[in-house]
Amino acid sequence: MKHAETVTFGGSNLDRAGEIRDNPDQLEAIRRKPDARAILFWRGKPLISSDTPTSLVQLPLDHPVLSEARTETIFLGREEGAARIAFDLSTWEPDDLDPDSLGGFLDPSEQLHPKLPDTMFFAELRRVMTWLTPRDAELAATGKAVFGWHESHMFCSKCGEKSEMSQGGWQRKCPVCRASHFPRTDPVVIMLITYGNSVLMGRSPGWPEGMYSLLAGFVEPGETLEAAVRREVFEESGISVGAVRYLSSQPWPFPSSLMFGCAGEALNNKITIDPIEIEDAIWVNREEMMQIFASEHPKILPARKGAIARFLLENWLADRLD
Repeated sequence: MKHAETVTFGGSNLDRAGEIRDNPDQLEAIRRKPDARAILFWRGKPLISSDTPTSLVQLPLDHPVLSEARTETIFLGREEGAARIAFDLSTWEPDDLDPDSLGGFLDPSEQLHPKLPDTMFFAELRRVMTWLTPRDAELAATGKAVFGWHESHMFCSKCGEKSEMSQGGWQRKCPVCRASHFPRTDPVVIMLITYGNSVLMGRSPGWPEGMYSLLAGFVEPGETLEAAVRREVFEESGISVGAVRYLSSQPWPFPSSLMFGCAGEALNNKITIDPIEIEDAIWVNREEMMQIFASEHPKILPARKGAIARFLLENWLADRLD
């Protein structure tokens, strides 16, 4: 697919500098340079600037707000040779924090820190991902995903002892049994399944009214992407799938997935949903999809901007799936 790496969170080619992660002296040396910058997160939300254009905030490492961050940081990589380091400010509690405003399908709340300008705020990455450049989006997605992994993997899965961060944040090491643990990425297939002029769409329970998307599901151990596509589609909709091909991928740090966009040809069109898996599934033809993208459909909303589902559907409509 010619446009495969233009999907959100893709195509930035960040220098991740993996060769120096296990060298404390080199990490410290690059960190001490004046062009090193900090990228700040609060409970998974990156710090964003509302100045035009909207961007991911990059602070000098001597900024006063970093005194409130946790000591454990993530070395994200280098931009033009300069270190980019993720800091976590999650222990800070905003005075006006409303717990009910956090979480949910799309968290609209913003948090402003008193040591930062009013133009800087913490925002849910799903909400702002399309506002960012490819590089800012990759940095934000990487920091969010790795911090999320550390939060859920603080203890050694082999012996149960608390593990310690190492390799610039890209490893956890158990001080007792010496086991090494690395950030995990969960493979997920998301499928553009077509039958003639129509594409298969579904919705999960709890989604906003009118929201439909392409079917998706986790790849199981010992399973190919093609097999996962066929299994997931049949389980959720009763549709059998023949030929399957890979189209594009997207890191999806909510919390730790890598989405594999695939195209598949349906062998039948009679839908029989599994109500445990999904709430509804429908066939949508090209004319209806054009209505949906124009926000003129009476029942269905457009796929969310930035999501690989929208990327695949837009390229399907434009006949650019080659």
